[in-house]
Amino acid sequence: MSVRYRKVPPEGGWGLLIGIGMASMFTVSLGSLPSFGLIFGDFLTNLGEETSAIALITSCFFSALSFAGLFTNTLMKKTSCRTVGLIGAVSYVIGSFMTIFVTTTNELLVSFSIFQGAGFGLMIPVSYTTFNAYFVEKRVVMMSFSQTLIGLGTMIYPIFIQKTMEAYGFRGCMAVLAAVNSNTLVAMLVMHPVEWHMRKVKITDEEVQMTTNPSEEPTKNVASKMLKGLDRSRRASSIPGLGNWSGPVVVSDSTERDKKPATKWQVLIDFLDLTLLKDPIYVNIVLGISFALYSDLAFFTLQPMYLFMIGFGKPDVSLIIAIGAGADLLSRVFLAISSTCLNIKARYVYLAGALFTILARFAFLFVYDFYGMAIITAIMGFLRTWIHVPLPLVFSEYLPTERFPSGYGLFMFLQGNITFAVGPIVGYIRDVTGSYSISFHCLTLFMALCVLPWLFEIVYLRLKERAFREAEQQTEMVTVPIKLETIEASDSK
Repeated sequence: MSVRYRKVPPEGGWGLLIGIGMASMFTVSLGSLPSFGLIFGDFLTNLGEETSAIALITSCFFSALSFAGLFTNTLMKKTSCRTVGLIGAVSYVIGSFMTIFVTTTNELLVSFSIFQGAGFGLMIPVSYTTFNAYFVEKRVVMMSFSQTLIGLGTMIYPIFIQKTMEAYGFRGCMAVLAAVNSNTLVAMLVMHPVEWHMRKVKITDEEVQMTTNPSEEPTKNVASKMLKGLDRSRRASSIPGLGNWSGPVVVSDSTERDKKPATKWQVLIDFLDLTLLKDPIYVNIVLGISFALYSDLAFFTLQPMYLFMIGFGKPDVSLIIAIGAGADLLSRVFLAISSTCLNIKARYVYLAGALFTILARFAFLFVYDFYGMAIITAIMGFLRTWIHVPLPLVFSEYLPTERFPSGYGLFMFLQGNITFAVGPIVGYIRDVTGSYSISFHCLTLFMALCVLPWLFEIVYLRLKERAFREAEQQTEMVTVPIKLETIEASDSK
C-alpha cells in the first residue's frame, strides 16, 4: 500500500522570518504615528499651523491607507502577494525620503499622507495574508510574539526620535528615519509564497476513511443551521482557538447568483465585495473598530501637544510616551500568556479595551504632574494593546478564510474614509474653542460609538438565541405527546 502525504503550512521555519518581517514593518510604520507631534510639532508651529494641520495630515494618511488597502485584494489576484508588498514598501520609502525636504504643510501631505499612507495600506493586508498562510495551529503564539516585538520597537521609538532630534536636528532626524524605514523593503522581500515552504505530512487511515465516506451533518431546518453556525463561530473565535479560521459564511457569494450577464454595478459589487455590507454584524464590527481606531490614534497624536501646552518639556514628553509604549509591551506579553489558558473571544477583548479606555481618559484630564501623567499614560498604553492586537483576529474569527482579504480591505477603505471625514472636525473644534479637553471628550465619544452598539448587538443576539431555544424546546414537548397518542391508537386497533 502506497503512503499518501498532504501539504500543510510550515508552522515555523521560514515562517519565523515572516513574523519578524511583519513586526519590523509595523514597528517603523506605526512608531511614527504616536510620535507625530514630537517629530513635526515645532515644524508645524513655525508654519503657524498646529492642531488642525495634525488632524488633517493624519486623516489624509488613513484615507490614502484605506484606498490602497481596498485595491490590495484585486492586485493580489493579478500579481503575487509579495510583489504587492514590495510596491507598498517602495512607496513608503519614497515618501520617507521626501519628508527630508518638506517646507510646507502641502508637501508634508504628499510625502507623509499620500506616499507613506498608501504604501502602508498595501503592506498591511500582504503581511496579514502571508502570516495567516504560514501559521494555523501556532497562529496565536506567533501573533503574540510578533506583537511583542512591535511593542518593544514602539517603546524605544520616541526616545530614539528625541535623541536623534537633539543630535542632528529636524532634517537630520528625517534622514535617519528614512534610512530606518527602508527596512520595510527587507520585510516585504521575506514574504515568500507559502507554497515554497510547505511541509509534507503522512495521511492517516482515519483521514482516508473520512475522505472516502464523508458524514453529512443532519439539520432540521434553516434556523438550526444558523444556530449551529453561531456555535461553531464561538468555538473558533476564542483567543486560544484562533488558529481555526472556520467561520460562518455570513453573506451569499457571487457564485450563488443566477447565471446572468454581470452588469456594471454588479462588477463593482464583486470587485469591492460589497455584498459584505448586507451583513449587519460585519457592518457593526467595521463601524465600531473604525471609530475606536480613530479615537485611539488621534488621542495619542494630540497627547504630546497637550503635554507641551501644560508645561512639560521634550525629555519628559518623550519619556511619558515611552512609558506608555512600555505598558503596551507588557500588555502584549500578558495577552500572549493569557491566550494559552483563557477561552475568550477576540472581539470581547477588543470591547473590554475600548470600555476601560473610556474610563481612563476621564481620569487623564484631571492629572497634571509628571508621575500621575506617567501612571495614567501607562494604564492607557496597557489598554491600547487590547484595541490593536485583536483587530485582525476579530475579522478572522467572523469571516471565512477566502473572504478575509476582501473583507479586511473593505474595512480599511471604510475606516480610512470615516477617519478622513471626522478627523478635521476634532482639529477644528480645538482651534475654535482653544481647549484640548473638549477635543479629548469628542474623541472619547467616538470610542463610545464602538462600545454601545457592540453591547446592544451582544444583548440582542443573546435574547434572540434564548427565545429560539425556548421555542425549539416547546416544539419538542408538543411533538412527543402526539407520537405517544399515535402509538396508543395503533395498539388499540
